[in-house]
Amino acid sequence: MTKKPDWIRVKGVDWKVLEKMKSLTDKYHLHTVCEGATCPNMGECFYSGTATFMILGDICTRNCAFCSVPTGKPLPPDLKEPENVALAAKELGLKHVVITCVSRDDLDDGGAGQFALTLEAIHQILPDVTTDVLVSDLKAQKENIKIVLKQKPDIFAHNLETVPRLYDTCRSMADYQNSLKVLSLAKEIDPNQYTKCGLMVGIGETMDEIIEVMKDLRAVGCDFITIGQYLRPSPNNLEVFEFITPEMFQEYKKIGEDLGFIYVASSPFVRSSFHSEEALKHIRKQAL
Repeated sequence: MTKKPDWIRVKGVDWKVLEKMKSLTDKYHLHTVCEGATCPNMGECFYSGTATFMILGDICTRNCAFCSVPTGKPLPPDLKEPENVALAAKELGLKHVVITCVSRDDLDDGGAGQFALTLEAIHQILPDVTTDVLVSDLKAQKENIKIVLKQKPDIFAHNLETVPRLYDTCRSMADYQNSLKVLSLAKEIDPNQYTKCGLMVGIGETMDEIIEVMKDLRAVGCDFITIGQYLRPSPNNLEVFEFITPEMFQEYKKIGEDLGFIYVASSPFVRSSFHSEEALKHIRKQAL
């Protein structure tokens, strides 16, 4: 087992804050990716009163080796979930709402309709908030992506997660080209839509492979990229191959900026949903 270096030190969770957040998600029968995916930033985000809502239940139809979300046969979409997400976001006082999901290969639209309904509810109840949707591959179908984009999220995100060579190892039920196609189709549907992609490192990829993925993303017009260290969420998940140094993360950031990404977040604890509003703030600063 690879020993954690000094720069990998997850902050402890304030259990009072966690209990408050938990009571709220229980009240509205919601799930957060923070808990479901055992995110290392859970303490910081909960302390700030923010969370990434995970819609369409907490059971995934896929079984990615890096992820701790349970796999199996999910329940039908909860018709009350879209409004409940909006109500929970209002009670939290959020100004930026992040919505992600489990993969739902059992649904014809891959879950696109539930994303659209959730965005619609948020816009009705919280008209001034910004939104970030981190979708599954939605079966890489243009019509499914259109359903989501019709509701005008501020950021449309889909994660490639890793380099093509490692898909069989850690993302065997997904397809690299299909995932790239999701981001490409989003830009084709709406050239003004901001798109984002997340990568994790430390699972056996090379620097050259990460750079090639960055180039693939720029080729389909991806605007924002996040790069973070893979951390094993449980003993049942893929082991960490190596811990990437903070200096290397800074190098990735510089390379990404040189390639033309509008915003690059690259450091050990970066996750695709962590402080996602920073990308929008960055754009506003550039516009001043």
